[in-house]
Amino acid sequence: MKNKHFIIVFAASMTLLFGSCSDSFLDTTSMSILTEDQVFGDEVLIKAALANFYDRMDWGERPNDSGQYLVVDDALKCDGGPDTRSTIGTDQWRIYDYTLIRNLNLYLKGVRETTALNQANKTLFEGETRFIRAWVYFMSCRGLGGVPIVNDEIYNYTAGMDITTIQVPRSTEAATYDYIISECQAAYSMLSGDKNANNARANKWTARMLEARAALYAASIANYNNKLTTPITTPGGEVGIPANLAQSYYQKALTAAEDIINNSPYELQRSLEDTYDALAKNFYNATTVKAANTEVIWCRDYKSPNILHGFTNTNAPHSHAEDLDNSYLGGIVNLAEQFEPINTSTPGQMEPFVTQENGDYKFYNTASEIFESRDPRLWATYIYPGAMFKGKEVVLQAGQLIKEGGAWTTRVVAGTGVDQYDEDGRLIVAENGPRQSNEQLVNKTGFYVRKWLDETVGNGTRGHGSDVWAVRMRIAEAYMIACEAAFELGDNAKATSYINAIRTRAGVKPLTSVTFDNIVHECRVEFAFEDHRYWDMKRWRLAHTVWNGNSNDGFARPRSLWPYRVKAPGYPNDGKWVFIESLSFMRPNATYFQMLNYYNYISLTWQNNNPKIVLNPYQ
Repeated sequence: MKNKHFIIVFAASMTLLFGSCSDSFLDTTSMSILTEDQVFGDEVLIKAALANFYDRMDWGERPNDSGQYLVVDDALKCDGGPDTRSTIGTDQWRIYDYTLIRNLNLYLKGVRETTALNQANKTLFEGETRFIRAWVYFMSCRGLGGVPIVNDEIYNYTAGMDITTIQVPRSTEAATYDYIISECQAAYSMLSGDKNANNARANKWTARMLEARAALYAASIANYNNKLTTPITTPGGEVGIPANLAQSYYQKALTAAEDIINNSPYELQRSLEDTYDALAKNFYNATTVKAANTEVIWCRDYKSPNILHGFTNTNAPHSHAEDLDNSYLGGIVNLAEQFEPINTSTPGQMEPFVTQENGDYKFYNTASEIFESRDPRLWATYIYPGAMFKGKEVVLQAGQLIKEGGAWTTRVVAGTGVDQYDEDGRLIVAENGPRQSNEQLVNKTGFYVRKWLDETVGNGTRGHGSDVWAVRMRIAEAYMIACEAAFELGDNAKATSYINAIRTRAGVKPLTSVTFDNIVHECRVEFAFEDHRYWDMKRWRLAHTVWNGNSNDGFARPRSLWPYRVKAPGYPNDGKWVFIESLSFMRPNATYFQMLNYYNYISLTWQNNNPKIVLNPYQ
């Protein structure tokens, strides 16, 4: 083995993935540069290098960077003044990490040749490496289309050599997905089927999930891209997949998803009680809590005391903050109204909130009543007015609705970060808001985000932080992949059974049959803040129709829902609550997803270095 340098990670990542260890190497947090001979001559260092690869895959929506949740229609920034963005960047979540792929190939070669591992561990580490490599290719392909596939090759440049011999052209989009699928199948055969600590490492079911997801993405592009008036393609197929391949990809997705559903140790997490509170808490536990979790297949884990993130510190309600920071993200009506009423007559569809009735406001007895009649997953996703967090009510009140001269008028006061009361001792504006201002540390939408918030006392501070994981795969996704694939293959009965498994766990009405719109709806409420929405809208070719740039469109532009307490002594609705909806002042411009956003731009630097890299459409 050549005596080349190999970078090793800080030990905290290794401890997180492989458990505690007394080796002195794990007691240091510094980076080390070692030779390949040193690394692959020591099992501990081989494990450390693998941990490094897991640590480097930190892309997309994730709780250690709250700003990533502002791109699409799940949340708004409440920190400071309005967010004036509208267009989406041509490099949004663009991944093209061939440095990592080269490192993985070097590692794979070292694992195959080392004598420091027994054959069982060689097979295991090779399986993990090939899965990680497939994940990197998948993250690249879903943004860019087809990318260069280098297989196991390790290219080395020496002065004077013919550079064209190491310039690899882009593969077709279909061939890239085929490669990802085949690598996942290979990894599946090498990996253990058992769960591991907090699901931080890949196992065979992680590989099967990526296989199912990649096949579904390929099928969707083959199907829906070709239904556009002008399909998005390149002459060489680097972008675009032939329509006649859709059915085979859907079948691959269904087969892989059903294997997970029927044979893996994961299962939908179910409450033993059928009450609203129990069902709501159950979904929060299924996504956000590690203890007794049956759903999460793979995550980026965090562990106290060294590997933590600040999502709770940044996003807790002002009234519940444990440190100086809070209230960065605010929930929006666009998502909240997707959580359908429990007793709806049109299950599987969104319903707007009822704020008007018989030409007047709709009056509610409590601040939470309007929300508690909805899909319990709403409670687990957003903190709405009157909801509890850490055993204490979260009061959201924008002002009072006052009866004056027979007409209704609103009363608000400037915020100071504390509750504001009137002369009668009644609350006017809560310390949490919502308020229309350029202030920091106050809500401006009417909702907080609950998903990924840590209820553990002390974990919302700057000095400590939270160890809530960043979920990448849950078995609920296997059910939805199976549902969608079965639907597209014409088996509506099977599709209905899979979507109803999720809906029953959630506590909403089952469907009698499935439509495409039902699938879009269910994916949105089930996987909010889990890095699915943006990519789902792209693969279905719906993004440009929903995020159309029209600032008067309440779907393209985020909306707020503000609660007001009625002050009308002598009237029957005195003390009740009303809600006023509006286009949010915090996003004066609607999200504008252009056709060019379906595929990230290819960097001209990449093309200058490798002229075989063709550009994407619209460049």
